[in-house]
Amino acid sequence: MALLRALIGTARMLKHTRHLALGLPADDEMLLDAPDDRLAPALVAAGRDDYESAAQLLAATREEAAWESRDLYSRRLAAFARSRPDWFERWLADRPQDPDALLVKAELALARAWESPAYAELLRDAAPLIGAASAAGHPRDPVPWRLALDHARGTHASRGVFDALWQEATSRASHHYGCHTSAVQYLSAAWYGSHRECFDFAERAAEDALPGSLIHALPARAALAYLTGPGSSVPRARLDAAADRAIVLSAAYEAGDPYPAEVRNVLTYVLIRLERWQDALEQLRLIGAQATSFPWDRISDDPLGQFLELRDGVRLEVASATPLRARRTPGGH
Repeated sequence: MALLRALIGTARMLKHTRHLALGLPADDEMLLDAPDDRLAPALVAAGRDDYESAAQLLAATREEAAWESRDLYSRRLAAFARSRPDWFERWLADRPQDPDALLVKAELALARAWESPAYAELLRDAAPLIGAASAAGHPRDPVPWRLALDHARGTHASRGVFDALWQEATSRASHHYGCHTSAVQYLSAAWYGSHRECFDFAERAAEDALPGSLIHALPARAALAYLTGPGSSVPRARLDAAADRAIVLSAAYEAGDPYPAEVRNVLTYVLIRLERWQDALEQLRLIGAQATSFPWDRISDDPLGQFLELRDGVRLEVASATPLRARRTPGGH
């Protein structure tokens, strides 16, 4: 009987897996952290040691008060500067008081600090850079305060310090997704809170979020923190509700849209852990070629390889649950 079940499962997978690949890019078409149409030219120019395009891009986000884009672009430019620093060093040398260069400088310092076992000490040294970025930038810019919240987590800041920073951040942009995700991390059981506190915070924020805001996916971030961290159990219904809310948000955006890509990748991870295979497959179709390092880099040194492996696993799980042939209706042939 066990052999028969295995053979049936194999037959199902062979029959249905190719069909389930429809709408999914081939493995060699996938790109990790693919830039959008605004960021891509800046990265190409930086690769030629020309910082002007990056400077113009971040200046535009500041002038447009496009804080979510500013947060994403500053992180991506800092990541590029870690491996290709020449263009960024020229930017700082030519324009040492440029508020956008100072923001990337602070972002880069934090990213480098987090890589070290002595991150707490290195983060303390980075505090003046965050202050400089805040002082030089737009008074409504929340991105330096997202950095400050990350800094508070890494330097073991007290709840009082965190609360004060949170007030500063939300007074500038009450619905900034980046600041909210930093707060979720601080409040998680892996750091200074608990699963209950983390979920309570995320769910309240989602209830107050504007239509289409990525904050609607914040409970899914809390679910991710639970599924990848220590602590007491969370009711399954709460995890499913978090996933369901993020599914509704994801459906509001076009397939392959880079803007909700990280949210969709996080949601896919949560759905896989919840064994909601069909829902996970739908998110993989919506992700398209937009795989993101986070959250896969939390479980593998090869995030794209991990994404592709789990994508294949989801396809096989759905295939194994698909009947070999549709049941005939009464009177059918």
